[in-house]
Amino acid sequence: MKQIISFVVSIAALVCATPQPSLAADRQPNVLFIAIDDQNDWIGHLGGHPLVKTPNLDRLARRGTTFLNAHVQSPLCNPSRTSLMLGLRPTTTGIYGLEPWFRTVEAWKDRVTLPQHFKSHGYRTSAGGKIFHVTSGSPQRRSVEFDAWGPHGGIGVKPEKKLIPPTPMGNHPAMDWGVFPHRDEDKGDSHVASWAVEQIKGAAKDQPFFIAAGFCLPHVPCYATQKWFDLYPDDDSVLPKVREGDRADTPRFSWYLHWKLPEPRLKWLEENHEWRNLVRSYLACTSFVDAQIGRLLDALDESGLADNTIVVVWSDHGYHLGEKGISGKNTLWERSTRVPLIFAGPGVTAAQRCDRPAELLDIYPTLIELCGLTPRSDLEGLSLMPHLKDAEAPRERPAITSHNQGNHGIRSERWRYIQYADGSEELYDMQHDPNEWTNLAGRTEHAAVIEEHRRWRPQPDVPLAAGSASRILTYDSATDEAVWEGKTVRRGDPIPE
Repeated sequence: MKQIISFVVSIAALVCATPQPSLAADRQPNVLFIAIDDQNDWIGHLGGHPLVKTPNLDRLARRGTTFLNAHVQSPLCNPSRTSLMLGLRPTTTGIYGLEPWFRTVEAWKDRVTLPQHFKSHGYRTSAGGKIFHVTSGSPQRRSVEFDAWGPHGGIGVKPEKKLIPPTPMGNHPAMDWGVFPHRDEDKGDSHVASWAVEQIKGAAKDQPFFIAAGFCLPHVPCYATQKWFDLYPDDDSVLPKVREGDRADTPRFSWYLHWKLPEPRLKWLEENHEWRNLVRSYLACTSFVDAQIGRLLDALDESGLADNTIVVVWSDHGYHLGEKGISGKNTLWERSTRVPLIFAGPGVTAAQRCDRPAELLDIYPTLIELCGLTPRSDLEGLSLMPHLKDAEAPRERPAITSHNQGNHGIRSERWRYIQYADGSEELYDMQHDPNEWTNLAGRTEHAAVIEEHRRWRPQPDVPLAAGSASRILTYDSATDEAVWEGKTVRRGDPIPE
């Protein structure tokens, strides 16, 4: 009997000595999933622009871990978002362009997406604004992806007519920017923020939530009210650093990825005195979206949910504003691939800055692990949990971006390597040449670096999925011809200015 009593006392002492989980730890954490459209690294804590003002994203970064070297899997909306939500690379799905919607592709029509995985584990899922590239369609299609949908979002109020003249590529309605009198409350992103605040404040106490809020700005057209423009000087101090003739040492094939797109070249922006206006518009819209994200963070605090809510912020790709002589995305350079990626909340170390390469593809497995859901063996990303605990934890591979079949950018901690479909290459030392002004690919002393990065080219690298359209480029090695949107581009053809 004495032995039994002693055993019971010992067990009781062990239980008392072991830290007991709090009530909040017994519940699965909520998820606030925030997407920004076309947001490059012009965010305060990322240091992409010296004048940018993003106090709310910066305070979120102080609460959690920010990835300073995070990159997209495609520099275009649909393939980037599809990759993140499916947990698969574009080179696996064949989805490289603005079409198709992945549910129309036989191989992926029943693929379990990130929000569906959360739904199957008891989460109430809802989305407002742009999360997938396709947000319209029948209620049946929409309900498949989330339990509930909020406002569509988008640009919202617009001027009666365009503010800028037609570009050489046409009078595309999205190619517009500037200030005009309107109310911030009438903007689509304001509607999305208001909806998300209501979702947070009205969240059920007995069911975890997965709330996705997708903001449209700073995607063109970039319209902002005067107060946001007033944050930035109306002089050339706002302009990014560029070098005349920067693309003289880049392969001709690099132009094919940006062939005849509606986004104007830097040459047109300068000649029409629109460069500064575009840059200020982009910065103003960035600060406006930051304020909307601040409303969501405030709602979490006011509702007492911040301590049990994982917040993740990401962007689908970056945006050039004159660098490399262009505006827009669709490139494999840093300005187009580097994006904000922040995690904060339970399980995440605060005030960390991680230099290791990270991919948007990693978000799916990371959230699964953070929330204690059933792991999946069919995801191509890596969980970032080691880095959320310790920013210095090793990373076993670089970040990989693909734009159409055969074109890949490989980003390690120090280097950016690019190989195009015709075999041409670029290499940049990002520590000593962060502007990517000097292509080192032809220098024999860097042959070992190139070979090391080449081995990370993604496999498989499948051709276009059925129904692919818009901004699609293919290459025929037998004829050495590129076909862009059905138009054959030969080496002797002039590149448009």
